Amino acid sequence: MKIVIVGAGEIGSHLAKMLSHEANDITVIDSDSDRLTHLATLADVATVHGDPSSIRVLREAGVPQTDLFISVMPFVPQDVNLICALLAKNLGAKKVTARVDDEEYLLSDNKLIFKQMGIELLFYPEKLSSDEIVDQLKHTATTESMDFGRGKLQIAVFKLEEDSPLIDMRLSEFAASASSETVQFRVIAVSHNNQTIIPKFDYKFRYHDLVFIISHRDGIQALMKFLGKSNIEIGRVMILGGTPVGEMVARQLSKQIDDIKIIEADRERCLELSERLDDKVIIVNGDGRNSDMLLEEGIKDYDAFLALTKNDEANVLACVVAKKFGVSRTIADVENIEYISLAEEMGVDAVINRKLITAGRIFKFTLSGKARMVRYMSGTEAEVLEYTAAPGSAITKAPLKEISFPKDAVIGGVIRGTEGLIAVGDTQIEAYDHVAVFALPSAVKEVDKLFR
Repeated sequence: MKIVIVGAGEIGSHLAKMLSHEANDITVIDSDSDRLTHLATLADVATVHGDPSSIRVLREAGVPQTDLFISVMPFVPQDVNLICALLAKNLGAKKVTARVDDEEYLLSDNKLIFKQMGIELLFYPEKLSSDEIVDQLKHTATTESMDFGRGKLQIAVFKLEEDSPLIDMRLSEFAASASSETVQFRVIAVSHNNQTIIPKFDYKFRYHDLVFIISHRDGIQALMKFLGKSNIEIGRVMILGGTPVGEMVARQLSKQIDDIKIIEADRERCLELSERLDDKVIIVNGDGRNSDMLLEEGIKDYDAFLALTKNDEANVLACVVAKKFGVSRTIADVENIEYISLAEEMGVDAVINRKLITAGRIFKFTLSGKARMVRYMSGTEAEVLEYTAAPGSAITKAPLKEISFPKDAVIGGVIRGTEGLIAVGDTQIEAYDHVAVFALPSAVKEVDKLFR
Protein backbone atom coordinates (compact mmCIF):
# COMPACT_ATOMS: atom_id res chain seq x y z
CA MET A 1 0.00 0.00 0.00
CA LYS A 2 1.30 3.47 -0.89
CA ILE A 3 0.89 5.91 2.00
CA VAL A 4 1.76 9.61 2.15
CA ILE A 5 2.01 11.31 5.54
CA VAL A 6 2.10 15.09 5.89
CA GLY A 7 4.02 16.07 9.02
CA ALA A 8 7.08 14.49 10.65
CA GLY A 9 6.05 15.52 14.17
CA GLU A 10 5.49 13.07 17.02
CA ILE A 11 2.31 11.51 15.68
CA GLY A 12 3.39 11.55 12.02
CA SER A 13 6.74 9.97 12.89
CA HIS A 14 5.10 7.27 15.01
CA LEU A 15 2.68 6.44 12.22
CA ALA A 16 5.52 6.31 9.69
CA LYS A 17 7.53 3.89 11.84
CA MET A 18 4.52 1.70 12.60
CA LEU A 19 3.22 1.54 9.03
CA SER A 20 6.66 0.98 7.51
CA HIS A 21 6.93 -2.25 9.54
CA GLU A 22 3.96 -3.57 7.56
CA ALA A 23 5.91 -3.42 4.26
CA ASN A 24 4.04 -0.32 3.09
CA ASP A 25 5.53 2.24 0.69
CA ILE A 26 5.73 5.35 2.92
CA THR A 27 6.51 8.95 1.90
CA VAL A 28 6.59 11.78 4.44
CA ILE A 29 6.25 15.47 3.54
CA ASP A 30 7.35 18.27 5.88
CA SER A 31 8.52 21.85 5.56
CA ASP A 32 11.06 21.30 8.37
CA SER A 33 14.18 19.55 7.05
CA ASP A 34 15.47 18.75 10.56
CA ARG A 35 12.33 16.77 11.39
CA LEU A 36 12.66 14.82 8.14
CA THR A 37 16.34 14.09 8.74
CA HIS A 38 15.57 12.76 12.21
CA LEU A 39 12.70 10.60 10.94
CA ALA A 40 14.89 9.11 8.19
CA THR A 41 17.18 7.70 10.91
CA LEU A 42 14.23 5.98 12.61
CA ALA A 43 12.20 4.49 9.76
CA ASP A 44 12.59 3.20 6.22
CA VAL A 45 10.63 5.98 4.50
CA ALA A 46 11.07 8.38 1.60
CA THR A 47 11.01 12.07 2.50
CA VAL A 48 9.97 15.17 0.56
CA HIS A 49 10.96 18.61 1.81
CA GLY A 50 8.51 21.38 1.00
CA ASP A 51 5.20 23.08 1.68
CA PRO A 52 2.60 20.27 2.00
CA SER A 53 -0.15 22.53 0.70
CA SER A 54 1.77 23.00 -2.56
CA ILE A 55 0.25 21.01 -5.43
CA ARG A 56 3.74 20.66 -6.94
CA VAL A 57 5.06 19.12 -3.70
CA LEU A 58 2.06 16.81 -3.41
CA ARG A 59 2.59 15.58 -6.94
CA GLU A 60 6.31 15.09 -6.27
CA ALA A 61 5.39 12.87 -3.30
CA GLY A 62 3.19 10.72 -5.53
CA VAL A 63 -0.13 11.72 -3.99
CA PRO A 64 -2.16 11.01 -7.20
CA GLN A 65 -1.19 7.32 -6.88
CA THR A 66 -1.65 7.15 -3.10
CA ASP A 67 -3.89 4.61 -1.36
CA LEU A 68 -3.94 6.48 1.97
CA PHE A 69 -3.12 10.13 2.68
CA ILE A 70 -2.66 11.22 6.33
CA SER A 71 -2.35 14.91 7.19
CA VAL A 72 -0.89 15.47 10.68
CA MET A 73 1.28 18.54 10.20
CA PRO A 74 2.36 19.75 13.68
CA PHE A 75 2.34 23.31 15.03
CA VAL A 76 0.02 24.67 12.32
CA PRO A 77 -3.66 25.71 12.29
CA GLN A 78 -6.02 22.82 11.51
CA ASP A 79 -6.89 24.56 8.23
CA VAL A 80 -3.51 23.48 6.82
CA ASN A 81 -4.22 19.80 7.43
CA LEU A 82 -7.73 20.11 6.03
CA ILE A 83 -6.54 21.89 2.88
CA CYS A 84 -3.80 19.30 2.33
CA ALA A 85 -6.34 16.48 2.68
CA LEU A 86 -8.82 18.08 0.29
CA LEU A 87 -6.09 18.73 -2.29
CA ALA A 88 -4.88 15.13 -1.97
CA LYS A 89 -8.40 13.80 -2.56
CA ASN A 90 -8.83 15.90 -5.65
CA LEU A 91 -5.41 14.85 -6.94
CA GLY A 92 -6.48 11.20 -6.79
CA ALA A 93 -5.66 9.83 -3.31
CA LYS A 94 -8.09 6.98 -2.58
CA LYS A 95 -8.55 7.60 1.16
CA VAL A 96 -7.66 10.74 3.11
CA THR A 97 -7.68 11.60 6.80
CA ALA A 98 -6.76 14.79 8.65
CA ARG A 99 -5.99 15.97 12.15
CA VAL A 100 -8.15 18.74 13.63
CA ASP A 101 -8.11 20.59 16.94
CA ASP A 102 -11.72 21.72 17.28
CA GLU A 103 -14.36 19.52 18.92
CA GLU A 104 -17.06 21.21 16.86
CA TYR A 105 -15.71 19.55 13.70
CA LEU A 106 -16.34 16.12 15.25
CA LEU A 107 -20.08 16.59 15.67
CA SER A 108 -21.87 14.02 13.51
CA ASP A 109 -23.49 16.59 11.20
CA ASN A 110 -20.17 18.38 10.67
CA LYS A 111 -18.24 15.15 10.05
CA LEU A 112 -20.80 14.35 7.37
CA ILE A 113 -19.98 17.64 5.61
CA PHE A 114 -16.31 16.71 5.41
CA LYS A 115 -17.12 13.16 4.34
CA GLN A 116 -19.14 14.56 1.45
CA MET A 117 -16.08 16.64 0.54
CA GLY A 118 -13.98 13.45 0.47
CA ILE A 119 -12.27 13.28 3.89
CA GLU A 120 -12.98 9.80 5.27
CA LEU A 121 -11.76 10.46 8.83
CA LEU A 122 -11.20 13.50 11.04
CA PHE A 123 -9.36 12.87 14.29
CA TYR A 124 -8.45 15.05 17.25
CA PRO A 125 -5.78 13.20 19.31
CA GLU A 126 -6.39 15.25 22.45
CA LYS A 127 -10.13 14.48 22.30
CA LEU A 128 -9.41 10.78 21.83
CA SER A 129 -7.16 10.94 24.91
CA SER A 130 -9.76 12.72 27.04
CA ASP A 131 -12.45 10.19 26.08
CA GLU A 132 -10.09 7.38 27.03
CA ILE A 133 -9.34 8.93 30.43
CA VAL A 134 -13.01 9.40 31.27
CA ASP A 135 -13.64 5.77 30.30
CA GLN A 136 -10.72 4.62 32.46
CA LEU A 137 -12.29 6.24 35.50
CA LYS A 138 -15.31 3.94 35.05
CA HIS A 139 -13.12 0.80 35.18
CA THR A 140 -10.77 1.42 38.08
CA ALA A 141 -10.08 -2.26 38.87
CA THR A 142 -8.26 -2.76 35.57
CA THR A 143 -5.35 -0.97 33.93
CA GLU A 144 -7.35 -0.78 30.70
CA SER A 145 -10.57 -2.13 29.20
CA MET A 146 -12.57 -2.05 26.01
CA ASP A 147 -16.03 -3.14 24.89
CA PHE A 148 -17.18 -5.17 21.90
CA GLY A 149 -20.74 -5.20 20.63
CA ARG A 150 -21.82 -2.40 22.99
CA GLY A 151 -20.58 -4.28 26.01
CA LYS A 152 -21.73 -7.80 25.11
CA LEU A 153 -18.06 -8.78 25.44
CA GLN A 154 -15.28 -6.95 27.25
CA ILE A 155 -11.51 -7.12 27.25
CA ALA A 156 -10.00 -6.23 30.62
CA VAL A 157 -6.32 -5.91 31.49
CA PHE A 158 -5.28 -6.92 35.00
CA LYS A 159 -1.87 -6.14 36.47
CA LEU A 160 -0.68 -8.85 38.85
CA GLU A 161 0.58 -7.35 42.10
CA GLU A 162 2.40 -9.14 44.93
CA ASP A 163 -0.81 -10.32 46.58
CA SER A 164 -2.46 -11.63 43.40
CA PRO A 165 -3.74 -15.21 43.73
CA LEU A 166 -2.54 -15.83 40.14
CA ILE A 167 1.18 -15.53 40.97
CA ASP A 168 2.87 -18.90 40.22
CA MET A 169 -0.47 -20.37 39.07
CA ARG A 170 -0.59 -22.02 35.66
CA LEU A 171 -3.12 -20.85 33.08
CA SER A 172 -4.80 -24.28 33.12
CA GLU A 173 -5.23 -24.01 36.91
CA PHE A 174 -6.66 -20.51 36.62
CA ALA A 175 -9.15 -21.65 33.97
CA ALA A 176 -10.23 -24.61 36.11
CA SER A 177 -10.54 -22.51 39.28
CA ALA A 178 -12.40 -19.50 37.88
CA SER A 179 -14.51 -20.97 35.07
CA SER A 180 -18.09 -22.03 35.69
CA GLU A 181 -21.39 -22.26 33.85
CA THR A 182 -21.96 -18.57 34.54
CA VAL A 183 -18.35 -17.36 34.14
CA GLN A 184 -16.78 -18.02 30.75
CA PHE A 185 -13.58 -16.26 29.82
CA ARG A 186 -10.39 -16.59 27.84
CA VAL A 187 -6.89 -15.31 28.59
CA ILE A 188 -5.91 -13.96 25.19
CA ALA A 189 -2.46 -12.56 25.99
CA VAL A 190 0.09 -11.85 28.67
CA SER A 191 2.63 -9.03 28.59
CA HIS A 192 5.75 -9.02 30.77
CA ASN A 193 8.77 -6.71 30.52
CA ASN A 194 7.54 -5.28 27.19
CA GLN A 195 7.19 -8.75 25.63
CA THR A 196 3.71 -9.96 24.67
CA ILE A 197 2.84 -13.62 24.13
CA ILE A 198 -0.24 -15.67 23.36
CA PRO A 199 0.00 -18.03 26.37
CA LYS A 200 -0.38 -21.81 26.33
CA PHE A 201 -2.14 -23.73 29.11
CA ASP A 202 1.18 -24.43 30.89
CA TYR A 203 2.04 -20.72 31.19
CA LYS A 204 2.86 -19.75 34.80
CA PHE A 205 1.79 -16.24 35.85
CA ARG A 206 4.43 -13.90 37.27
CA TYR A 207 4.57 -10.74 39.36
CA HIS A 208 3.77 -7.62 37.27
CA ASP A 209 2.29 -9.62 34.39
CA LEU A 210 -0.34 -7.72 32.41
CA VAL A 211 -3.08 -10.28 31.77
CA PHE A 212 -5.54 -9.64 28.91
CA ILE A 213 -8.87 -11.42 29.45
CA ILE A 214 -12.05 -11.44 27.36
CA SER A 215 -15.40 -12.28 28.93
CA HIS A 216 -19.01 -11.14 29.27
CA ARG A 217 -19.60 -8.11 31.49
CA ASP A 218 -20.81 -10.33 34.36
CA GLY A 219 -17.81 -12.57 33.84
CA ILE A 220 -15.40 -9.65 34.23
CA GLN A 221 -17.12 -8.72 37.50
CA ALA A 222 -16.74 -12.31 38.78
CA LEU A 223 -13.08 -12.41 37.72
CA MET A 224 -12.43 -9.14 39.54
CA LYS A 225 -13.80 -10.76 42.71
CA PHE A 226 -11.64 -13.85 42.13
CA LEU A 227 -8.57 -11.61 41.73
CA GLY A 228 -9.43 -9.55 44.80
CA LYS A 229 -10.09 -6.36 42.83
CA SER A 230 -13.05 -3.98 42.87
CA ASN A 231 -14.06 -0.79 41.11
CA ILE A 232 -13.73 2.42 43.10
CA GLU A 233 -16.50 4.97 43.06
CA ILE A 234 -14.89 8.17 41.74
CA GLY A 235 -16.47 11.25 43.29
CA ARG A 236 -13.53 13.68 43.58
CA VAL A 237 -10.91 14.26 40.87
CA MET A 238 -7.75 16.40 40.91
CA ILE A 239 -6.20 17.28 37.55
CA LEU A 240 -2.62 18.48 37.21
CA GLY A 241 -2.34 20.57 34.05
CA GLY A 242 -4.86 22.81 32.33
CA THR A 243 -3.89 21.49 28.90
CA PRO A 244 -6.52 20.91 26.20
CA VAL A 245 -6.76 17.30 27.41
CA GLY A 246 -7.21 18.46 31.01
CA GLU A 247 -9.88 20.94 29.96
CA MET A 248 -11.85 18.37 27.95
CA VAL A 249 -11.66 15.79 30.75
CA ALA A 250 -12.91 18.36 33.28
CA ARG A 251 -15.77 19.36 30.98
CA GLN A 252 -16.89 15.75 30.56
CA LEU A 253 -16.50 14.86 34.23
CA SER A 254 -18.40 17.96 35.39
CA LYS A 255 -21.54 16.38 33.93
CA GLN A 256 -21.12 13.40 36.27
CA ILE A 257 -19.41 14.57 39.47
CA ASP A 258 -19.37 17.78 41.51
CA ASP A 259 -15.82 17.98 42.87
CA ILE A 260 -13.13 18.63 40.24
CA LYS A 261 -9.98 20.66 40.78
CA ILE A 262 -7.45 21.73 38.12
CA ILE A 263 -3.98 22.90 39.15
CA GLU A 264 -2.30 24.97 36.43
CA ALA A 265 0.97 26.94 36.65
CA ASP A 266 0.12 29.55 33.97
CA ARG A 267 -2.07 32.33 35.35
CA GLU A 268 -3.45 33.38 31.95
CA ARG A 269 -4.47 29.82 31.20
CA CYS A 270 -6.20 29.67 34.61
CA LEU A 271 -8.31 32.70 33.67
CA GLU A 272 -9.24 31.06 30.34
CA LEU A 273 -10.26 27.84 32.06
CA SER A 274 -12.36 29.64 34.68
CA GLU A 275 -14.32 31.32 31.88
CA ARG A 276 -14.76 28.18 29.75
CA LEU A 277 -15.56 25.54 32.36
CA ASP A 278 -18.50 24.91 34.68
CA ASP A 279 -18.46 26.75 38.03
CA LYS A 280 -18.18 23.43 39.87
CA VAL A 281 -14.63 23.04 38.43
CA ILE A 282 -12.18 24.74 40.80
CA ILE A 283 -9.14 26.31 39.10
CA VAL A 284 -5.98 26.77 41.19
CA ASN A 285 -2.96 28.72 39.98
CA GLY A 286 0.20 27.03 41.22
CA ASP A 287 2.99 24.52 40.64
CA GLY A 288 1.44 21.09 41.13
CA ARG A 289 4.86 19.43 40.99
CA ASN A 290 5.34 20.72 44.55
CA SER A 291 4.12 18.03 46.96
CA ASP A 292 3.52 20.62 49.70
CA MET A 293 1.10 22.43 47.42
CA LEU A 294 -0.70 19.19 46.61
CA LEU A 295 -1.12 18.60 50.33
CA GLU A 296 -2.44 22.13 50.83
CA GLU A 297 -5.00 21.51 48.08
CA GLY A 298 -6.20 18.38 49.90
CA ILE A 299 -4.87 15.69 47.58
CA LYS A 300 -5.41 13.03 50.27
CA ASP A 301 -9.17 13.58 50.02
CA TYR A 302 -9.39 12.86 46.27
CA ASP A 303 -10.34 9.56 44.67
CA ALA A 304 -8.43 10.10 41.42
CA PHE A 305 -5.39 12.12 40.34
CA LEU A 306 -4.82 12.84 36.64
CA ALA A 307 -1.41 14.19 35.57
CA LEU A 308 -2.00 15.78 32.17
CA THR A 309 0.75 18.37 31.74
CA LYS A 310 2.95 18.40 28.61
CA ASN A 311 5.91 16.99 30.59
CA ASP A 312 6.08 13.19 30.74
CA GLU A 313 8.51 13.04 33.65
CA ALA A 314 6.45 15.48 35.73
CA ASN A 315 3.29 13.48 35.04
CA VAL A 316 4.79 10.16 36.11
CA LEU A 317 6.44 11.55 39.25
CA ALA A 318 3.31 13.46 40.25
CA CYS A 319 1.29 10.24 40.03
CA VAL A 320 3.85 8.42 42.17
CA VAL A 321 3.54 11.19 44.80
CA ALA A 322 -0.27 11.07 44.61
CA LYS A 323 -0.17 7.30 45.14
CA LYS A 324 1.99 7.75 48.24
CA PHE A 325 -0.57 10.22 49.58
CA GLY A 326 -3.21 7.51 49.29
CA VAL A 327 -5.04 8.47 46.07
CA SER A 328 -6.82 5.32 44.83
CA ARG A 329 -6.55 5.93 41.08
CA THR A 330 -3.77 7.68 39.15
CA ILE A 331 -3.57 8.27 35.40
CA ALA A 332 -0.63 9.85 33.56
CA ASP A 333 -0.51 11.33 30.07
CA VAL A 334 2.78 10.00 28.64
CA GLU A 335 3.86 10.80 25.09
CA ASN A 336 7.19 8.97 25.08
CA ILE A 337 6.21 5.36 24.41
CA GLU A 338 9.42 4.15 26.08
CA TYR A 339 8.20 5.64 29.37
CA ILE A 340 4.95 3.65 29.46
CA SER A 341 6.34 0.48 31.03
CA LEU A 342 8.49 2.57 33.40
CA ALA A 343 5.42 4.48 34.58
CA GLU A 344 3.53 1.23 35.20
CA GLU A 345 6.48 -0.24 37.11
CA MET A 346 6.55 2.88 39.32
CA GLY A 347 2.94 2.27 40.32
CA VAL A 348 0.95 4.53 37.96
CA ASP A 349 -2.44 2.82 37.57
CA ALA A 350 -3.02 3.73 33.92
CA VAL A 351 -1.07 5.45 31.16
CA ILE A 352 -2.57 7.37 28.24
CA ASN A 353 -0.63 7.79 25.00
CA ARG A 354 -2.32 9.70 22.20
CA LYS A 355 0.04 8.30 19.55
CA LEU A 356 -1.17 4.76 20.24
CA ILE A 357 -4.82 5.80 20.42
CA THR A 358 -4.57 7.76 17.14
CA ALA A 359 -2.55 5.04 15.41
CA GLY A 360 -5.31 2.51 15.99
CA ARG A 361 -7.87 4.74 14.26
CA ILE A 362 -5.66 5.22 11.22
CA PHE A 363 -4.22 1.70 10.99
CA LYS A 364 -7.73 0.40 10.22
CA PHE A 365 -7.50 2.13 6.83
CA THR A 366 -4.51 -0.03 5.86
CA LEU A 367 -6.50 -3.25 6.31
CA SER A 368 -9.37 -4.71 4.34
CA GLY A 369 -12.79 -3.12 4.67
CA LYS A 370 -13.72 -5.98 7.02
CA ALA A 371 -11.79 -4.45 9.94
CA ARG A 372 -14.34 -2.39 11.88
CA MET A 373 -12.03 -1.23 14.65
CA VAL A 374 -8.37 -1.32 15.60
CA ARG A 375 -6.98 -0.37 18.97
CA TYR A 376 -3.57 -0.43 20.61
CA MET A 377 -3.56 -1.10 24.34
CA SER A 378 -0.77 0.26 26.55
CA GLY A 379 1.69 -2.29 27.89
CA THR A 380 1.72 -4.31 24.67
CA GLU A 381 2.80 -3.95 21.06
CA ALA A 382 -0.20 -5.98 19.92
CA GLU A 383 -3.39 -4.77 18.30
CA VAL A 384 -6.98 -5.53 19.22
CA LEU A 385 -9.11 -5.74 16.09
CA GLU A 386 -12.80 -6.20 15.45
CA TYR A 387 -13.62 -7.87 12.14
CA THR A 388 -16.84 -8.60 10.31
CA ALA A 389 -16.56 -12.04 8.71
CA ALA A 390 -17.28 -11.81 4.98
CA PRO A 391 -19.52 -14.46 3.39
CA GLY A 392 -17.29 -17.16 1.91
CA SER A 393 -14.16 -15.91 3.70
CA ALA A 394 -11.58 -18.47 4.84
CA ILE A 395 -12.40 -17.90 8.50
CA THR A 396 -15.94 -19.28 7.95
CA LYS A 397 -14.87 -22.54 6.26
CA ALA A 398 -14.30 -24.70 9.36
CA PRO A 399 -14.18 -24.70 13.19
CA LEU A 400 -11.33 -22.60 14.57
CA LYS A 401 -9.28 -25.65 15.59
CA GLU A 402 -9.14 -26.72 11.94
CA ILE A 403 -8.13 -23.32 10.55
CA SER A 404 -4.47 -22.43 10.12
CA PHE A 405 -4.59 -19.31 12.29
CA PRO A 406 -1.36 -17.30 12.81
CA LYS A 407 0.45 -18.39 15.99
CA ASP A 408 0.91 -14.77 17.06
CA ALA A 409 -2.82 -14.07 17.07
CA VAL A 410 -5.91 -15.38 18.83
CA ILE A 411 -9.66 -15.02 18.42
CA GLY A 412 -11.10 -14.09 21.79
CA GLY A 413 -14.82 -13.79 21.18
CA VAL A 414 -17.66 -13.49 18.69
CA ILE A 415 -20.70 -11.22 18.57
CA ARG A 416 -23.50 -13.02 16.73
CA GLY A 417 -26.70 -11.01 16.58
CA THR A 418 -27.44 -10.04 20.18
CA GLU A 419 -25.28 -12.79 21.68
CA GLY A 420 -21.65 -12.63 22.81
CA LEU A 421 -19.67 -15.90 22.59
CA ILE A 422 -16.25 -16.78 24.03
CA ALA A 423 -14.27 -18.44 21.22
CA VAL A 424 -13.02 -22.03 21.71
CA GLY A 425 -11.61 -24.63 19.32
CA ASP A 426 -15.04 -25.89 18.29
CA THR A 427 -16.37 -22.40 17.53
CA GLN A 428 -17.24 -21.90 13.87
CA ILE A 429 -17.32 -18.33 12.62
CA GLU A 430 -20.38 -17.50 10.51
CA ALA A 431 -20.83 -14.83 7.86
CA TYR A 432 -21.41 -11.36 9.35
CA ASP A 433 -20.20 -12.37 12.81
CA HIS A 434 -18.28 -9.61 14.58
CA VAL A 435 -15.03 -11.19 15.74
CA ALA A 436 -12.61 -9.90 18.42
CA VAL A 437 -8.99 -10.65 17.48
CA PHE A 438 -5.82 -10.02 19.48
CA ALA A 439 -2.75 -10.00 17.21
CA LEU A 440 0.93 -9.16 17.33
CA PRO A 441 2.16 -6.97 14.43
CA SER A 442 3.72 -9.93 12.63
CA ALA A 443 0.32 -11.63 12.32
CA VAL A 444 -2.01 -8.79 11.35
CA LYS A 445 -1.74 -9.12 7.56
CA GLU A 446 -2.31 -12.90 7.70
CA VAL A 447 -5.33 -12.41 9.97
CA ASP A 448 -6.71 -9.80 7.58
CA LYS A 449 -6.59 -12.26 4.66
CA LEU A 450 -8.72 -14.80 6.57
CA PHE A 451 -11.62 -12.36 6.90
CA ARG A 452 -11.77 -11.11 3.30
